[in-house]
Amino acid sequence: MHELSIAQSLLGIVLQEASRHGVGRVTKVAVKIGSLAGVVPSSLTFSFDLIKEGTAASEAVLDIERVPAMGICHACGEQMDMSELVAACPACGSRDIELCSGQELYVDHIEAE
Repeated sequence: MHELSIAQSLLGIVLQEASRHGVGRVTKVAVKIGSLAGVVPSSLTFSFDLIKEGTAASEAVLDIERVPAMGICHACGEQMDMSELVAACPACGSRDIELCSGQELYVDHIEAE
C-alpha cells in the first residue's frame, strides 16, 4: 500500500508549510490526483487520517480532486480522453498525441486557522 508513503509525504509538506507560515491548525488539505497516478483515493484518505493524529493537521479534511487523463493531438489540436488507450487521434488519425493531464499528484492548497 504505497498510499501510506504518499500520505506521509503530503503530511510532511502540509506541516512544513504550516510551520513556515505560523499556522496553528490546518483544517483542509486539497490534493489533485490524476486518474493515471495509480493512487486509490480511499486508501490515501485512510492513511492520511491515521498519521495526522497529534499534529497541526489532526482535524484536517483531505479533499481529493481527481484529474482526468487528457491528451492533445499535435497534428490537429484535438483534445481527447486518454482514460483508455488511444493509438491515434480520433479526429485526424495522427499518432502524434501527447498526454497533457492525468499523472498529477500534488497539494493544491491548504486551509488553516
